[in-house]
Amino acid sequence: MIEETPAALATPGPVLRGTPVAPGLAIGVAHRKDYDLFRTQPQRVPRDQVEHELNRFHRALSASETQLANLKQRLTGKVPGDHARILDTHVAYLKDTVFLSDVENLILNEQMSLEAAIVKVISDFDRIFRLVQNEVLRERAVDLRDVGIRVLRNLEARTEEREPAARAERPLDYVLVARQLSIVDMFNLENEHVLGIVTEEGGLTSHAAILARSMRIPTVTGIAGLLDQVQEGDHLIVDAAEGIVRVNAEAVVRAQYREERAGTLAAGGADRDRPAWAVFPALTSDGDELTVKSACGSLPEVESSVNLGLAGVGLYRTELMYLVERKPPSLDSLVAHYRSVVERAGGEPVTFRLLDVDSSLDVQYLFEGREQNPALGRAGIRALFAHEPVLRNQLQAILRVSSDDQPVRIAVPFVIDSSDIRRVKELLFEERFALRNLGAHEGEYIAVGAVVETPSAALSTLGLIEESDFLLVSLDNLQQHFLAADRSNHDLRSYFEPIHPTVLRSLRGLALRSEEIGKPIAVFGESAVTPTNLALLIGCGLREFCVSPVAMESFVENVARVDAGEALRVTTAASQASCQADTLSLIDGLTD
Repeated sequence: MIEETPAALATPGPVLRGTPVAPGLAIGVAHRKDYDLFRTQPQRVPRDQVEHELNRFHRALSASETQLANLKQRLTGKVPGDHARILDTHVAYLKDTVFLSDVENLILNEQMSLEAAIVKVISDFDRIFRLVQNEVLRERAVDLRDVGIRVLRNLEARTEEREPAARAERPLDYVLVARQLSIVDMFNLENEHVLGIVTEEGGLTSHAAILARSMRIPTVTGIAGLLDQVQEGDHLIVDAAEGIVRVNAEAVVRAQYREERAGTLAAGGADRDRPAWAVFPALTSDGDELTVKSACGSLPEVESSVNLGLAGVGLYRTELMYLVERKPPSLDSLVAHYRSVVERAGGEPVTFRLLDVDSSLDVQYLFEGREQNPALGRAGIRALFAHEPVLRNQLQAILRVSSDDQPVRIAVPFVIDSSDIRRVKELLFEERFALRNLGAHEGEYIAVGAVVETPSAALSTLGLIEESDFLLVSLDNLQQHFLAADRSNHDLRSYFEPIHPTVLRSLRGLALRSEEIGKPIAVFGESAVTPTNLALLIGCGLREFCVSPVAMESFVENVARVDAGEALRVTTAASQASCQADTLSLIDGLTD
């Protein structure tokens, strides 16, 4: 039972929105942890206290290492092995000679207090890493910050042991409210995880995000102004499936969410009843059927997909396992993870997209450094061809988990023409032959398809379609390359909706030729599920979509508002337009 604090009984607060990281529902009081690196003021210690500060440092390091070892042991078997090994990165930082020497030098040479020295070192590293335009390096700064905070927490705990009055009253179970998503704040010093997490910052691929998904801790990040709007002890409802946080909600709203949470727990969490809107295939207003599959990048998302009754995992992004370590994942760890994916898919087909990264990520075993134009460099299958052992390992892992009972497919990213598909098939054949010689399970026939995201692939049409077993259209990337417009640039967002006439013509041609030859074609991407673009895609003749589980409800609602016949008429005219402005004049009322 959650105690109603005075803050929780206050006037209903705001409804905050952010980015879902790990789905689920959490209800509890807010506990803020936003102060560690900001509240410690520079302090000096007398010369005769320097040795005492150094001893405190090494005791706290030892306590932190013990906690991480215990936490890793507790997580073993509950999360994938590679995810548990994330904690090894933190242990390594505890022994990092640069970190240790920098802290010790500040204590020895400047007579800084231990707390002030740790804060300065972590802040300096953080500032340096953030100047680098590389998300992986930034996440490493977060890892180092986590280690520093863990050491500080252990110093605080020792102070509280000696001085009980220093122990602030904290809730036993709480929703963590923080500036950044970090591993150290996901668990208390006894390694019990929190009810839910909401933060102002934190990437979807960070180590903390990966563990939050594995531990199924409902998590929402990217909430602007969070720390200005949530106070200690506020009552929070975290709907991490929708990316919504309700602050001090009204009693009737709380009751509804408590009832939903009770139903979820009674049904075994992920096995709760399917929502009423989850009826598939999705139907347009005039009765056309759309095949809907999920686009996932983690095991919890696959579970959500199965619970919604979707027709399989149409796109499984395989990048996370390659980003959590500085070396490529082992074959055994790949097999274990992919087997978990197909097992949780419950017999529904799964399409694994091969590793899709470029040199903007710090994947050192694939790239020596950042290229001048990463998006047009060794991206996707180009990088894998350049590092064939990495590609062969991934192909072999997929072969090992395929069977008649669990069909799998392989999607090849950043394809230029049919030669890319042909080469992947040749390598797949070689790996199958090698497994057969070893007497190992070699899987059943695996379909190999192309991810259409380059103009060359979109325009090569007949040859690519004939060589591929299926096509997956990445609408975001395809538009980006066709229009030479960066989709992450907010000033250029209007370029992506509605779909440009040039792209529409290409899509209509792909859909028509795929139907003639009898090859499946599906679409995925953020811009593919917006109401206007969805109607245009249906008008192009596309009838299969891959959608993230968290976006599924709005997708189904949008499909129901589309008249397929009218969409065909408008799309036919829009594809002949000379510019996007002409398309805008044609689509008015298309999604009413």
